[in-house]
Amino acid sequence: MRREEPRGIESAMAQIDERLPENIQGDFFVDATCIDCDACRQIAPAVFRDHGGQSSVYHQPQNPGELHRALMALVACPTASIGTESHRSAHAGVTAFPVHVVDDVYYCGFNSEASFGAWSYLIVRPKKLGGNVLVDSPRFNNPLVKRIEEMGGVNLMLLSHRDDIADHAKFAAHFHCPRVMHEADGATDRGIERVISGVAPLRIDEDLELIPTPGHTRGHQVFLYRNKVLFTGDHLAWSPERGTLTAFRDVCWSSWTDQTRSMEKLLDYRFEWVLPGHGRIGHGSAEEMHRHLQSCVERMKKQ
Repeated sequence: MRREEPRGIESAMAQIDERLPENIQGDFFVDATCIDCDACRQIAPAVFRDHGGQSSVYHQPQNPGELHRALMALVACPTASIGTESHRSAHAGVTAFPVHVVDDVYYCGFNSEASFGAWSYLIVRPKKLGGNVLVDSPRFNNPLVKRIEEMGGVNLMLLSHRDDIADHAKFAAHFHCPRVMHEADGATDRGIERVISGVAPLRIDEDLELIPTPGHTRGHQVFLYRNKVLFTGDHLAWSPERGTLTAFRDVCWSSWTDQTRSMEKLLDYRFEWVLPGHGRIGHGSAEEMHRHLQSCVERMKKQ
């Protein structure tokens, strides 16, 4: 039976009697509720591994850096599937979020099971430049909300598609911020304040451009920040195995043909960072990322 969504990190814990046998002996462990979202392996790759369909601990933290990352993974886990035999305090992991990624962009942590552990991001900007922007939604968790308040709150929410919106309504109500979402993903029914239609790109402000990219879902859209950071939702991510950008046909819920066309449309843009909701973060020069995107599009066409 799935545990209830926690209000605070203290209220949900991994169960020692459900500890997966693939875990190495020691304090940290992953239990059988793991949904294989990959968050822990991205955050603390020195501690967690994929053993086939789920994550497990293959190396117990041996130094302060590894311990800190392991606690961050514990906090970010959307199903509270990571625990410690010693019931170690997760305070250091809680206070780490939002954690810096690049420039004024932060990863929120506190991934939500409602979005299958998707990553969400916070752009921190002065009020005169439009204020802070939340890209997709993490869990609505009190320590995270308090920290976001300290960082300036949320002035706008950009929602890439219906899968990764998690607790968007709670964040919108708390911060009194408008949300932006495409009508083809049910934005109107969700009470979204700014509903996008069509496939034409839209300039949100001087820093941000919205680019409709139907395919994964009918209303999927990506966001380009300062011609440097591309928030890609579930359309595009980095593949460590291939060493290039990739798309995921097996989780394309609407149209692979449309998704291929959408990715081809992105060749008109330049970016250096790909920050996905699912999949790995990618980084390179604008020229390198353009070449990777070209290769990705060619592979998509062949599929």
